Amino acid sequence: MTRQRPPAGGKPRDFTLPEVESFTLANGMTVTLVPWGSIPKASVSLVVRAASLNEGPDETWLAELAGDLLREGTLDRSAREIAEAAAGMGGSLRISTGFDQTSLAGDVLGESAPDLVGLLAELVRRPLLPESELARLRQDRLRELAVARQQPDQLALEAFRKALHGTHPYGRLFPDEATLAGFTIAQVRAFHEANFGARRARLYVAGRFDARAVRAAAEEAFGGWAAGPEPLVFPPRPRARRELVVVDRPGAPQSTLIVGTPVLDPSHPDWIRLLVANALLGGTFASRITSNIREEKGWTYSPSSAISARFRDAYWAEQADVTTSATGASLGEIFREIERLGAEEPPEAELDGIRNYLAGTFVLQNSSRQGLLALKGFLDLHGLSESYLQTYVQSVHGTTPAEVSRLVREQLVPGRMLIAVTGDRAAIAGQLAPWAPEGAAA
Repeated sequence: MTRQRPPAGGKPRDFTLPEVESFTLANGMTVTLVPWGSIPKASVSLVVRAASLNEGPDETWLAELAGDLLREGTLDRSAREIAEAAAGMGGSLRISTGFDQTSLAGDVLGESAPDLVGLLAELVRRPLLPESELARLRQDRLRELAVARQQPDQLALEAFRKALHGTHPYGRLFPDEATLAGFTIAQVRAFHEANFGARRARLYVAGRFDARAVRAAAEEAFGGWAAGPEPLVFPPRPRARRELVVVDRPGAPQSTLIVGTPVLDPSHPDWIRLLVANALLGGTFASRITSNIREEKGWTYSPSSAISARFRDAYWAEQADVTTSATGASLGEIFREIERLGAEEPPEAELDGIRNYLAGTFVLQNSSRQGLLALKGFLDLHGLSESYLQTYVQSVHGTTPAEVSRLVREQLVPGRMLIAVTGDRAAIAGQLAPWAPEGAAA
């Protein structure tokens, strides 16, 4: 029986953004309402520019601990009552802390959107931050730290981030045990008091809801919140240079590699084109590095590259868990593929498949309430206009082979790349020697 080729997929359409209503309260807080979909549910997200960036040199994970304690009730309601209130709205609460922002979010029945707005306001404006829960939450974080310290990919990432960003908060991935165990409730409360305020906050609501009722709820719940400080602007100065960092794990059967360098951030006009270049080089299953060291050589199972972005900062990195005996050879092939793409424009047919993939996944990922709000938050953090959404698909399809090669040459310079490796130093030192800076030992 002769196998037939499936029909070629059509080109994805441009992303169409629904009509958005945005307004700013007198205290400086911005509210964005996005009518979306036909299911009578709403997603509500409160994003505050208070996170790891705002920590002091000896406060790594203090922001995470403050986020944990926000769950533990308010001056008016216990943690259980907060959870029951969210459940009564047909949903639940999520709180997460990143490098730039802390997010409080939930999905509820559309008719309950105003109530969830009020609940989120209560959590950030009147948190209990109870000392009685601090020891338990610290212990949870200590267990998380202990687990991370056993994971080779996390050890490699810690070494990579430290080499890239130094003592900047973006370079501090994990605290030491003593620091984490010593955090006090006074420190947590001081962090919240100093960093949470209306001028650092944005409220997003997407779905099917009564816009007038949600607007009134936002004004009532957040209108009296103190303005607080402006968002902290503290971009790092990443170090683009060849450096080799090895985290020794004697007897490890494989090496975890992270190879990367600082690149332009999302505010740059070439950002979307760089995403296309990354997808072709290592960011998709059909990418060149993956095809090389996974499909052809069989040295690794799941290599991938990505561009990691924060406010006014981004880096490109390829990560792969490779067989110990192929550690040096894998680095050689990664650099060879980077140099080849920078020197030779990719064939139009190869690039077209990548463009279709990126455009299609962009539309799919943002065809939900949660996806749309995440994207709106991304735009606001990086100061991008809504035209980014409306022209994304067009920009992807408009990226040319010449532009891909140019960006690889300009941004991904092998001689300026950091290499972090977790593995058996005794077994891989000789393999790594060619990749060490001149005069440095592997």
